[in-house]
Amino acid sequence: MTHLIETFTSVLHQSALKPCRLIVAFSGGVDSRVLLELAAQYSKQHDIECLAVHVHHGLSDNADDWANQCKVWCDALSVSLAVERVSLDINSGESIEKLARDARYQAFKQHVRQGDVLVTGQHIDDQLETFLLALKRGSGPKGLSSMARFMPFGEAFIVRPMLSVTRPDIEAAACDMGLTWVEDESNQDLRFDRNFIRHQVTPTLINRWPSFRESVSRSALLCAEQESLLDELIEPHFLKALGGSEIKSQSLSIEVLSEHSVLLRARLLRMWLSYCGQSMPSQKQLKLIWDEVACAQADANPKLVLDNAEVRRFNHQLYLVKETKDLSNWQSDISMGQSLVLPDGLGDLHLNSALSDGVSNNRDVQSFSLSDTSETLRVIFNPEGLSAHPVGRGHSRKLKKLFQEYQVPSWLRRRTPILMEGDRVIAVLGLFVDKNYEGQDCEALWSK
Repeated sequence: MTHLIETFTSVLHQSALKPCRLIVAFSGGVDSRVLLELAAQYSKQHDIECLAVHVHHGLSDNADDWANQCKVWCDALSVSLAVERVSLDINSGESIEKLARDARYQAFKQHVRQGDVLVTGQHIDDQLETFLLALKRGSGPKGLSSMARFMPFGEAFIVRPMLSVTRPDIEAAACDMGLTWVEDESNQDLRFDRNFIRHQVTPTLINRWPSFRESVSRSALLCAEQESLLDELIEPHFLKALGGSEIKSQSLSIEVLSEHSVLLRARLLRMWLSYCGQSMPSQKQLKLIWDEVACAQADANPKLVLDNAEVRRFNHQLYLVKETKDLSNWQSDISMGQSLVLPDGLGDLHLNSALSDGVSNNRDVQSFSLSDTSETLRVIFNPEGLSAHPVGRGHSRKLKKLFQEYQVPSWLRRRTPILMEGDRVIAVLGLFVDKNYEGQDCEALWSK
């Protein structure tokens, strides 16, 4: 225990982080059971709050018992416990291992805030398994970097303080401390690749080469260092390719990408997707992004689906567009002096009869006039069949054409609120007011 608490403390101090709180990823297995003891001791010594988060996947008949037992252990250490129940879409085509992992980290995000450190119980044997799995997939240096000891996690950080400790050492420490833990029966199921490596491959390798764990850990670290060096050298090219975007979601310049070799271009695309929080694409997907999206015909509206997002092209830029709801059939009434919450996270709309101080960074304001301010208006998102005559324009045009003229990307054209009086367009929020409603008597304020 003394050796492990020294390792735990040393890793946190090396990270130069001063956690406001320690958040423990607590499954109840032996690794996280020891981790909880270490975190509780560290938090008491440094007078900081410690919170454990247990993710209930619902995959085992014993899941409820595990959650209850975790509560007992946390109570004994005066550590608060949050139990997060998640549901996995086992018919999605993804492996259960990946689904469960993604669900866990999504659950952890609900509990971390700026200044927190999320500690997880992965050890050097887990690192070996992760490296071999990456090797099996044919990963490059980034994948072979495996798990980092420290990494950003939203506004917080993940720290893996036991990454240099072996599984047998952790189990021995748990026995020395008289700890009990839960045993997940799925850990013995050799259908899962990680379990196959753990039970069938690793023992043979360690028996033949006792220092194999440390060698793999060193290789993973060297791969990570090379990746960091490459990113440092390429960053000026990446920043240049990111420049010039007028839309909040960062776009990538196709013109800048075309100046580089195939290898550098692929690297820049990977950096961009990582920057946007997207999982890494395959080589085939990278080629499709360039060949079928970036280099599609000028009059095409190409897209490539990646997980829950799409790579789109507009005005010689590539955009990563997150999956959104179809709002074509959405509509709602609104009257002067009222506010309306818009769907799918698009903010809210407020109608005033008196003008405000203007436009801030997160809102658009359109001034207009109404002949009858008591009339009920309507907000819609479907521009089909509608026409308008923007103030300052010579004539009326279909909204479809106006969206093109106002340089609105195709995927935003049904996510832009349209304010209606009966079947007439008053304004397209963020773009223009119709000439028939020109004036300064009222305003529509769209806060995003």
